[in-house]
Amino acid sequence: MTTPTLSRRPRTRWSDVVFYAGIAGIVVYCVAPFYWMVVSSLRRTSDIFDLGPWPRPWSLENYRAVLGEDSTFLRALLNSVIVAGVTTSVALVIAITTAYALARLRFRFKRVLLTLVIATSMFPQIALVVPLLKLFTDIGWINSYQSMILPSLSFALPLAVWTLTTFFKQMPTELEQAAMIDGCTKGQAFFKVVLPVAAPGVFTTAIITFVSAWNEFLIALSMTDTPDYQTAPVAISKFSGVSQFVAPFGSQMAAGVLVTVPLIVVVLIFQRRIVAGLASGSVK
Repeated sequence: MTTPTLSRRPRTRWSDVVFYAGIAGIVVYCVAPFYWMVVSSLRRTSDIFDLGPWPRPWSLENYRAVLGEDSTFLRALLNSVIVAGVTTSVALVIAITTAYALARLRFRFKRVLLTLVIATSMFPQIALVVPLLKLFTDIGWINSYQSMILPSLSFALPLAVWTLTTFFKQMPTELEQAAMIDGCTKGQAFFKVVLPVAAPGVFTTAIITFVSAWNEFLIALSMTDTPDYQTAPVAISKFSGVSQFVAPFGSQMAAGVLVTVPLIVVVLIFQRRIVAGLASGSVK
């Protein structure tokens, strides 16, 4: 009886080795680009093409160039915060109410409506830029926050509605019924019972929407031509070197680190709620 047990141990060990090696490979694959970006941002301009695993010597000249008094990058970061923050807030308000209605109400062609909602996000941005540019030029919206927020909202809303609808469908209707038996109205049951339970799904949707709006480039590039309203991705693309023949790789890497760090911080702060929203999607 002991022989089969002994014969299984090497297989178990090899399976563990393969499993952890696979995890390590995925982690390296995901972290390596960010690590190289950080290392490159800490190199001097003369050492930017060095292939060493760490900078020798360390230098902050790229960060001083990005955050210097003559730089408009801090303004671009603020613009990104405004655009992404407003887009996420408005998208969540609309998506939560719409998704709850789609999940709870019964009416004809509901599935067709959901299909149309998700289908609207399949249009490529490049196909919408020209008509939007013409429209916003006619109404005087070029170089304004709304010219970036509304298009970003049109792409963020379908995904938010679809995600939250799926989440609300998995929540039992007994929650609202029990709350109304205790004296709550339909609205009170939603805000006091359903919404707190749905918090993991809402946080997950918020993070996805915020990251999408934060990284948006094409619309922000097309709708702005002054540094006062340019977002961080657009500002990075317009960095210039000491001459027209020198690419500012170091400054771009430093700016990339500054743009990425806020997203990492947000994800680390809300990681438990994000994982709960992705993994559960229902009431235990």
